[in-house]
Amino acid sequence: MKAPARFSVVIPNWNGERFLATCLGALNKQTLPELEVIVVDNGSSDGSCAFIKAEFPAARLIELGENRGFTGACNIGMGAAAGDYIALLNNDTEVDPQWAAAIVNAFEARPEIGIVASKMLLFDQRDRLHTAGDIFTTDGRAGNRGVWELDRGQYDRGEFVFSACGGAAAYRKTMLEDIGLLDDDFFFSLEDIDLAWRAQLAGYKVWYAPAATVYHHLSATGGGATASYYDGRNGIWLIAKNMPAALLRKYAWRISRRQAALALDAARAWRGAAARARLRGMWAGMRGLGGALAKRRRIQARKRVEDSYIDSLLS
Repeated sequence: MKAPARFSVVIPNWNGERFLATCLGALNKQTLPELEVIVVDNGSSDGSCAFIKAEFPAARLIELGENRGFTGACNIGMGAAAGDYIALLNNDTEVDPQWAAAIVNAFEARPEIGIVASKMLLFDQRDRLHTAGDIFTTDGRAGNRGVWELDRGQYDRGEFVFSACGGAAAYRKTMLEDIGLLDDDFFFSLEDIDLAWRAQLAGYKVWYAPAATVYHHLSATGGGATASYYDGRNGIWLIAKNMPAALLRKYAWRISRRQAALALDAARAWRGAAARARLRGMWAGMRGLGGALAKRRRIQARKRVEDSYIDSLLS
């Protein structure tokens, strides 16, 4: 008899003590047995670690003592995870009791998939969508499928999508061993889309599992100028690393026009901290293109699918 699949959940935490009772409590109610829960703490100063030790001693706590960013914390957690399937979960979420079981069922039903995307709804408006899997557009924009829509059942069918939101994304461990973990240079923002790009290029598919339901507070421990900086920088690296040459040529005008529009909009709103941060991020992205292009050579050399297939995934 085949041994049951092992499932690990990695939760990066930075000063999120106020969310942990809900997040970890929901994981304790999962119908899937023997769930491994790993919390990786980025040097919190709000008592998070003491709270976890006192209230959720079964969770494995990794204390970094410093802020290694979303990517750093997640990579350390994934490296420590024992599961056949490893999920990343934001600390400001509450998962449905069937969430983990739905993810494992999706993986085991479809050996070709390397990533499973959850159905994410707003925590305080549970009939409104945050994402039903993520998209990537021909002008170089990452987005949440169905964002802000009222949930009327229009996303209740499982299907292939481009990416999974890193707030509740699950990965096949053997895929991660093949293509690598999150790009730690990204630190925060778009690292999930970058991993999906590498997965898609290597021939792994992404499945949206609507029964894997998650309720999410938006930007509870991040956002503002910080998010704008990393969005601006990482958006450039994302395209430079991953988009095949034929598609870069095909969509160069759309990509260039969008980047110019982002820069112009930020310049017009220069008085705002977020606008200035985006411009700094875009400049940092341009200055760091050398590193991104070095990674590109390795990624494109491992491409196992036709450009036409990748083109069919773009919105």
